[in-house]
Amino acid sequence: MHCLIIDDDPIARKTVEHCISRTDGLQLDGSCAGVSEAMKIIKQKKVDLIFLDVEMPEMTGLDFLRTFREIPQIILITGKKEYAAEAFDYDVTDFLLKPIDYPRFLKAVTKAQTIHGNTQVKDDDSEGLFVKKESSRFVRLSLKEILYVEALADYVNIFTKEGRHTVLATMKSIEARLPQKDFIRIHRSFIARLDQIEEIEENSVSIGGKTIPVSRSHKEELFNRLKML
Repeated sequence: MHCLIIDDDPIARKTVEHCISRTDGLQLDGSCAGVSEAMKIIKQKKVDLIFLDVEMPEMTGLDFLRTFREIPQIILITGKKEYAAEAFDYDVTDFLLKPIDYPRFLKAVTKAQTIHGNTQVKDDDSEGLFVKKESSRFVRLSLKEILYVEALADYVNIFTKEGRHTVLATMKSIEARLPQKDFIRIHRSFIARLDQIEEIEENSVSIGGKTIPVSRSHKEELFNRLKML
C-alpha cells in the first residue's frame, strides 16, 4: 500500500515513518507537516493509506476529510480520545492515540491491508456489482435490485429485494461504486436508492417496508434530489 503521513509534529512523523519501515506491504510516498504539501503528492500519486493528524494549525485533519468526496483509507492520529467517535463519521479505517506504539500501529495497518486487498465487492459495469458469497464464489447483484446499504462495523449489509448480502468493505468504497444519479447517502450508516424510497417522514424514509433514518446533515440534499414540493 502506498502511504502518506500528514502531521505537524516531527516526532510523531518520525515514529510513524519508523513503524512503516518495519511493516511489510507498506511504501512511504511522503511525510508532510501540513495539508497543502500533502495535496501536491496526492495529485501526483495514487495514495492508498493516509496517516492523518487531527490537530494541525493549517487545517485540522477532520476539516481535510470534509473537503473530499472520495479519499484513500485514513488512519487518524490524535492525542485525545474524544476525537475517536467523530472520526468514524468519516468512515476512517482506524485511529491511533499518541504516543504511538508499534503493536497498536500494526493492528490498524492490518485492518487497512485487509480492506485494501479484499475483493469481496468487485466492479462489474454500470448495472451491477459482484459480491463474494463463499471463498471462491461470486454472485452478481443488479444495481436496480439494491434497496439500500447499511454500515455494520467493518462490514456493510447490501439489502436487495431478494435478501441481505454482508461483505467486508467500507461505506466509502461502496458509495464510490454506486452511480450518484441513482443512490444517495442519507445517514452516516445508510445509502439509499432514490427510486426505491416509498415514504418520507421528518427524519426517516421507508424502503422495502423498512424505516431508515435520515440525518440532519443529509436531509436538505435528499429533499433537493427528490424535488420535494
